[in-house]
Amino acid sequence: MSNDSSGRIVADLREWIAAAAPGARLPSTRALAAQYGAGPVTVQKALRTLAAQGAVESRPGVGTFVRAAPPARPHDHGWQTAALGSPRARAPRLSAALRTVPNDVVALHAGYPDRDLLPERLVRAAFARAARGAAAVSRSPAAGLPDLQAWFAAELGAGPGTAPPAAGDVVVLPGSQSGLSTAFRALVGAGRPLLLESPTYWGAILAAAQAGVEVVPVPSGPHGPDPDEVDRAFARTGARAFYAQPSFANPTGAHWSADLADRVLAAARRHGAFVVEDDWAHDLAIDTDAVPLAARDDGGHVVHLRSLTKSVSPAVRVAGLVARGPARERILAAAQAESLYVSAVLQAAALDVVTQPAWRTHLRGLRRHLAARRDILVAALREHAPEAYVTAVPRGGLNLWVRLPDAVDLEVLVADCEAAGVAVAPGDAWFPAEPTGPYLRLNFAGPDPGAFADGARAIGAALARQR
Repeated sequence: MSNDSSGRIVADLREWIAAAAPGARLPSTRALAAQYGAGPVTVQKALRTLAAQGAVESRPGVGTFVRAAPPARPHDHGWQTAALGSPRARAPRLSAALRTVPNDVVALHAGYPDRDLLPERLVRAAFARAARGAAAVSRSPAAGLPDLQAWFAAELGAGPGTAPPAAGDVVVLPGSQSGLSTAFRALVGAGRPLLLESPTYWGAILAAAQAGVEVVPVPSGPHGPDPDEVDRAFARTGARAFYAQPSFANPTGAHWSADLADRVLAAARRHGAFVVEDDWAHDLAIDTDAVPLAARDDGGHVVHLRSLTKSVSPAVRVAGLVARGPARERILAAAQAESLYVSAVLQAAALDVVTQPAWRTHLRGLRRHLAARRDILVAALREHAPEAYVTAVPRGGLNLWVRLPDAVDLEVLVADCEAAGVAVAPGDAWFPAEPTGPYLRLNFAGPDPGAFADGARAIGAALARQR
């Protein structure tokens, strides 16, 4: 009999158990086999499933009985208060962008692209091939598979007058979040200052808190930070690193000009500091290409981090970090202490996807789809929620950064939208210090762009209620 039959027996017996008294005896295996026309093995499998679920208990030589439910009582974890002590610093709460919502909710809050925007066939085929190969039973080198290291290095390339990175400059990490934590610990260290754009990626704020660094906010807007402010922050604090997103920043969508990139890089050189460049949206360009800051530098000032999680698949948590000189060795040592190495299967699957001819075809199509979805959401907001001001139409990435009127109660607005079946992400989580005003971060790469107008109407109605 099939597994489906075993499942049917489990379902039927659960109904019987629900109506039976605790301690009631179930029919014998032979009786159940005859009742369902199943073999004893299938019946025994069903009984084992029920036992594992805590619904029944078996008494060898006697039979199987309905388990008596233990009296419900709250767990007492008070002892842990003394064991853990007071936290050195309270980590920021996780962003609403990680929430999972029901399918009937208009999801404008998420931080990942919709499944329809991913190269699903390429990913599935790549995992199948990786599972059949040596990667399924092999340990990866600590710095990553050499072919994947070489791919990340070649993708970064070099600008005029700079030397391209070597494969040996690359460290493969389990996702960009791990890369940020590793870089902050290795390059900055607990108690020392780290410059952060404000607003910036909430995961970087979380990683900084976990690393115990002292966060120094540098104001940033739709075109990036003021390079003079960066220079002054370096001089004032003695910081030796600045975390930034020069291409399609999360949340503002800022894309640095060539002049801004040169001036920030010059400030880092002048102060003997690093720029930790988060190139999270490299593959998510729309109106212009991502031009990494690291391609302008061969002096080791830029530590470049590029993740494949957003563009390949959320299941492929693989990132490449490019660093030169002693910084690379320190980062590798910190990465090994945290995770030893990245799964060879994940690395092999990622490399398989990005080296297929169809990968470039997918990226060209992705650019068109992101542009269409972005424009639909921008138009919907302008029509149905004109008070929600889009600070700039981003030229890449996944998000709109929306400024709300000063008097808006953001918590109430988010709750009103949720009551209307629309999930939005309040912007507070993207500020490393106090927010400068009420903002929303809205994802235009989420599911069902046909419902974006409904989402905009809900936001507009929620704003109207607060006038």
